[in-house]
Amino acid sequence: MAKKMILVTGGAGYIGSHTVRRLHGEGYQVVVLDNLCYGHRDAIVDPDVELVVGAVGDRDLLVDLFRKHNFDAVIHFAAFTYVGESVTSPLKFYRNNTAEPLILLEVMEEFGCKSFVFSSTCATYGEPQKLPLTEDHPQNPMSPYGKSKLMVEWILKDCEVAFGLKSAALRYFNASGSSLDGKIGEDHDPESHLIPLVLMSLTGELEKITVFGTDYSTPDGTCIRDYIHVADLAGAHLAAVNHLINGGESLQCNLGTGVGVSVKEIIDVSEEVTGKKVPVVYGERRPGDPARLVADPKMAKDLLGWEAEQKDVKAMIESAWKWLSGPRKGRFDE
Repeated sequence: MAKKMILVTGGAGYIGSHTVRRLHGEGYQVVVLDNLCYGHRDAIVDPDVELVVGAVGDRDLLVDLFRKHNFDAVIHFAAFTYVGESVTSPLKFYRNNTAEPLILLEVMEEFGCKSFVFSSTCATYGEPQKLPLTEDHPQNPMSPYGKSKLMVEWILKDCEVAFGLKSAALRYFNASGSSLDGKIGEDHDPESHLIPLVLMSLTGELEKITVFGTDYSTPDGTCIRDYIHVADLAGAHLAAVNHLINGGESLQCNLGTGVGVSVKEIIDVSEEVTGKKVPVVYGERRPGDPARLVADPKMAKDLLGWEAEQKDVKAMIESAWKWLSGPRKGRFDE
């Protein structure tokens, strides 16, 4: 039996590259489409995974790819993710995150590819009205980033009515950690995620880490978030593509652990893992930061048979530290 063929857009990025490795390890043939704006060539570590450098919005390129390969499914990661930048440059985000995927979906319709796994986000929910967050929570995103993702969720539902597209919109929480073998990890420029920022203050790449707000209605006064290991996210994308290829119905589900961890706890565990003191500065709250964001991940277990295997934030930080303190610098050429 021929191997199933998957197109992964943004597959040279953080979560995408981990998912590509997982798909490859499970016997899928994988083609990665990435413009390397934020992705890295060296994040594609399997030599028989084809990397095509180009944009999701390049229709001619997409048509050539779909003519060359009989894709069974598409996993779409290629999005801009900086929430603050989305507020100051909304058109950049709406073009890349919402408009360009329309071209991809048009080409999928043209070639009869009807399975689409979408990298969505808990940012589509906005300010929590109840916790933990369930999939029926109102979706009122607070930023153009969250809105750009929600628009694609709406579009996917319309595409199912129009031409039978089946989709899985995976709304994940705080992606964390690196591959357990230390070969690939989180390498954003600029970096915005808490765990690597804390650890970069210990490698000397940052002078200090700023904690925004210590007076939230949480046990230690700092924000609480749901951190999920990137390897678990990769497993969820594998489960979603298997579900769709095997005839499963469209779905939207949260990807999280259901465990909340505070900013101060992240700092404390980072100090425990590294044996180093984190240089911390305490600042004012940032506008729009909810006190708590924690997922109810039950639906993913019910619909996909998936749940996070790594719920201990210490293990996530250990894997991130292995990557950040290892031979990371100089590995990536783009």
